[in-house]
Amino acid sequence: MSRAQIDEQALRDDLAAAYRLIALDGMDDGIDTHISARLPGERFLLNPYGLRFSEVRAEQLVTVDGDGRVLDDPTGLGVNPAGFTIHSALHAARPEVACVLHTHTVAGVALSCLEEGLLPLNQWSLEFYQRLGYHDFEGIALSLSERERLARDLGGHWAMVLRQHGLLTGGRSIGEAFLRMRNLERSCQAQLAAQATGRPLRPVSDAMAEHVARQYEAWAASPQGTDLAWQAEKRRLADSPSQRSI
Repeated sequence: MSRAQIDEQALRDDLAAAYRLIALDGMDDGIDTHISARLPGERFLLNPYGLRFSEVRAEQLVTVDGDGRVLDDPTGLGVNPAGFTIHSALHAARPEVACVLHTHTVAGVALSCLEEGLLPLNQWSLEFYQRLGYHDFEGIALSLSERERLARDLGGHWAMVLRQHGLLTGGRSIGEAFLRMRNLERSCQAQLAAQATGRPLRPVSDAMAEHVARQYEAWAASPQGTDLAWQAEKRRLADSPSQRSI
């Protein structure tokens, strides 16, 4: 087996693990939403449309190109058209993005409906201080013309709130995108919980918010930090009887 084949298999294994971890953490939405991973040659992997995230296996992943052509589809199920629109836009615009992860959680959708968006209230949310894009709702993402606006609104950020829709994160690796999404999801949950008390919210200074955001950036750029955390996450699959096989 060549080095390229070995690397692709490792990528497939990690992507399947991300799907199943999202399901394990309750961040999936039936057969909807999607996670993609970039392959060489302007190709990327997506989930077969029709499988729950808990069912996704490495050998079932679908290979598509930037024009939407299905190059390899082991299950014959194809891909979610909205998934292709969103993921092709961001992979084309950001060559450094290896993985794009999109969710529809109750907390993420609720946050996306708030005019003020995500507030810098706690350590999780400070990762996204002035580092979060916002994309206005255009209906279900079936029009390829939306790709330009998705890429524009993400800009140079690694995360975005899709108004009235959900959350999106990217990463230089699948693990980085997953860990970032979990922090973004927890940020939304914590903000909604704090706001629900009706009590005054304690602000964080701009200087402290920027300091913590840079700490997160340094951690994400550290292979040791990100990889250690990602390997620990994947071990959770081995500990879950329903998720042991990748």
